[in-house]
Amino acid sequence: MRHLSAFLTALVLGCLVTGQALAQASPTAAKQRIVIQVSTPETRIWGQALNYVENLQSLYGKDNVEIEIVALGWGIGMLKFDSPLATRVADTLKRGAGLSACEVTMSRQKLQKQDMLPDIGYVPAGLGQIIKRQRDGWSYISG
Repeated sequence: MRHLSAFLTALVLGCLVTGQALAQASPTAAKQRIVIQVSTPETRIWGQALNYVENLQSLYGKDNVEIEIVALGWGIGMLKFDSPLATRVADTLKRGAGLSACEVTMSRQKLQKQDMLPDIGYVPAGLGQIIKRQRDGWSYISG
């Protein structure tokens, strides 16, 4: 009887620990924060980054994930008003993700805010924003 009692106690404790570990590993356990860097003008890569947003929001739930795409270098072109992905960028913004243009890159490419898509955000330096996000605990993905 003593062995059965010890076995049942161990079984209950094991279930509690396993259940707690599974709850922590659940995609909806905590709000995820993800920053995605895009520094290429390739529409294929940009399309992939926009797909990441949709996939991550589906996985974690739109309200359980905060995502920011930071465009810098040649990647900033997809945030211009004449971007071939303008509709997809607008849809991504409507889904609640942030899209930020690097002002250093804009200055070097002689771009003004009126050259860019409406509703995007701006950061003083794209790499600085990515570093800040990582320092604040955000996960990093290179698009």
